[in-house]
Amino acid sequence: MRDLRIVFMGTPDFAVTILKGLLESGQNVVGVITAPDKPAGRGRKINQSAVKKYALEQGLTILQPTNLKSETFLNELKGLNANLQIVVAFRMLPTAVWKLPEFGTFNLHASLLPQYRGAAPINWALINGETKTGVTTFFIDDKIDTGEIILQKAVEVSSTETVGQLHDRLMHLGSDVVNKTVNLIADDAVITTKQTSEDLKFAPKIHTDTCKIDWSDTLDNIYNKVRGLNPYPAAWTTILDNDQSIQAKVYDVRKEIIDHNFEIGTIVSSKKELKIATAEGFLIIDAIKLAGKRKMDTKSLLNGHSFSLEARIV
Repeated sequence: MRDLRIVFMGTPDFAVTILKGLLESGQNVVGVITAPDKPAGRGRKINQSAVKKYALEQGLTILQPTNLKSETFLNELKGLNANLQIVVAFRMLPTAVWKLPEFGTFNLHASLLPQYRGAAPINWALINGETKTGVTTFFIDDKIDTGEIILQKAVEVSSTETVGQLHDRLMHLGSDVVNKTVNLIADDAVITTKQTSEDLKFAPKIHTDTCKIDWSDTLDNIYNKVRGLNPYPAAWTTILDNDQSIQAKVYDVRKEIIDHNFEIGTIVSSKKELKIATAEGFLIIDAIKLAGKRKMDTKSLLNGHSFSLEARIV
């Protein structure tokens, strides 16, 4: 069995769970690479990445390079004497970094590659209404998410699942798959599979425009977009009511497939229910956040807010 010395690279909470799984299974993590500290919020308080906070608690060696190609960083990285690197939700690595360790550098990606290469695979799987997704480990090469596959694990996706719920499931599944990948490498038992490049769906970064609801779309597509962005960054829309234009983020929703005579975008509300007319029925909104207000369930909103008969959503 190979004696592994692992450098772990990651930034958000998703990566913390993977790092924690490695340490709890007894893997030898000799260093952690994460994003530099940066000011955040109104007070511009210096914020550490989730991975850094956890690594500090564990007493791990931490590097926070601003430039992954700098000679200083490369020398520090070489000084860790690692023979395997693991990347989870980090930046694209220059060749000098991913080629450094003897046993390679592998990445955990939250999709069944080659499908959904890119920055937001969990969001896009739900936005596109997928019924199956999963996680993949693969050896990094000089392109994004194209390297040879080591392991994959698939899961079924519920029709009511939100991106927050699926994120957490894939995070724990990913921890298991990463540990199994490390053990295969330690045993020199890896058999890789090349990725295909046919009929691919991609997962580009989510932008504000991506999150805008198109109420002329199908009811299924609207519903899937909302759950694929719930809770973050959240689908949004604009409410027009009594000469007011109010931006709103939409969270928990349900579908009501029914014939009606309302124009698309019409708001139909009662004391307990808020629903929006679409071509095939209504999208029932159970949780919403109006600009300047906190997120709340619809019943609470309607206790203190009423919509006019002419109110509509665009």
